[in-house]
Amino acid sequence: MASIKATEISSLIKQQIDQFEATVDVQDVGTIIRVGDGIAFAHGLENVMAGELLEFSTGVMGMAQNLEEDSIGIIILGPYTGIREGDEVKRTGRIMEVPVGEELLGRVVNPLGAPIDGLGPANTTKTRPIEGEAPGVMARKSVHEPLQTGIKSIDSMIPIGRGQRELIIGDRQTGKTSVAIDTILNQKDQDMICVYVAIGQKESTVSGVVETLRQRGALDYTIVVSAGASDPAPMLYLAPYAGVSMAEEFMYDGKHVLVVYDDLTKQAAAYREMSLLLRRPPGREAFPGDVFYLHSRLLERAAKLSDELGAGSITALPFIETQAGDVSAYIPTNVISITDGQVFLQSDLFHSGVRPAVNPGISVSRVGGSAQIKAMKKVAGTLRLDLAAYRELEAFSQFGSDLDAATQARLARGVRTVELLKQDLNQPLPVEKQVAIIFALTKGYVDDVPVEDCLRFEAELFTHLEANNKDLLEHIRTTGNLPEEQDFKQAIEDFKKGFVASNE
Repeated sequence: MASIKATEISSLIKQQIDQFEATVDVQDVGTIIRVGDGIAFAHGLENVMAGELLEFSTGVMGMAQNLEEDSIGIIILGPYTGIREGDEVKRTGRIMEVPVGEELLGRVVNPLGAPIDGLGPANTTKTRPIEGEAPGVMARKSVHEPLQTGIKSIDSMIPIGRGQRELIIGDRQTGKTSVAIDTILNQKDQDMICVYVAIGQKESTVSGVVETLRQRGALDYTIVVSAGASDPAPMLYLAPYAGVSMAEEFMYDGKHVLVVYDDLTKQAAAYREMSLLLRRPPGREAFPGDVFYLHSRLLERAAKLSDELGAGSITALPFIETQAGDVSAYIPTNVISITDGQVFLQSDLFHSGVRPAVNPGISVSRVGGSAQIKAMKKVAGTLRLDLAAYRELEAFSQFGSDLDAATQARLARGVRTVELLKQDLNQPLPVEKQVAIIFALTKGYVDDVPVEDCLRFEAELFTHLEANNKDLLEHIRTTGNLPEEQDFKQAIEDFKKGFVASNE
């Protein structure tokens, strides 16, 4: 047996002592005292931060909301059926954040940024906290570039600019989502990234939207964030914040982004549910006191950045659903006061066949002409007033039959204006074609066209201009100005000579 040398043993022990590392893993752990309806209350966790991510023993994540003296209220971000009273919950030290970056384009993700389209993981490298500070006064620039929606009635009378927040408001089933989809489709080749946030929508509806975008090639520049109707309330509450954080990554990179929140009424309802379960005191219509702040801190993150910060922009189109056209309810008035104008969609117009059912009387853009190209500003200047005067005369003319010639001419023009502002679903129009048809309308070239032929007149005029006067359309598109008025008039007159009305 080999003899053991004491010196060898001592050197080995010294070596072990030198290499010894004392690692103490300290975790802040709390105990669940109550759980149910997507909300958990936990004891302990004295040092937790507001909005911090917490991990339950089942692996599901939660977010700290109420920080009280003896307990904290946690919203559970996922299935909560496996979480029991007495389970442990531990801090992660991270504030709630979502993955961001170009890797998400073309994907459908949930409010935590996890893909739900079955196409495998999105290999993102960056994250952003979902709550961020809105750009300050000096970081912004006034809205001056148009965002073309491709919808005649909006681009001509209620123009939207890059960096604006324009509310889309109306009853259910009045075509709100259609306006958003048309706008997204129209951003093709416009150097625009789109984020569509579906809050509390049916899975089948979201699937239909995604399919429409895919078929039209619009999914390539779009991220869809979906919190379905069957998801817990915290997910519906988080969805818009996740969407705007993804958009901010592009905005601070100098790019232009359009974010659609469809719709914030459902987010407010989810937030009310969550707040009541967290035992927060209810206010008007049982909404918590900070429901205004819920929407203002979200919508203020939409901005047109100054040139020093890269001149990027986020344009927000929040949706609000009204009950029986009541725009004076709590949530609608709140959001109207935060946004830079609203597009009001009316169910009466929708059911009478005026689609999109935009009511130009109470719709308004507080950015106005600065969000229009010069050509559109010139031709559509009087359109709103003409339509308003027509609506008034229309109501008046139902009482009397003998109207003077001027009134009859005004009524005839009004009927044709309403007809020409109609537009088919998923058929956004480039701005140069919109200018052409509104020019023809305001200069009286449509006054003698039978009303039922107006839309055919429009389609054939576009075909004629594309074939014979492409330079006129090109001039509007590239310079934003009207071509020589005489040339434009001549082109429309040439077309009218060959146009045959259906009653002839």
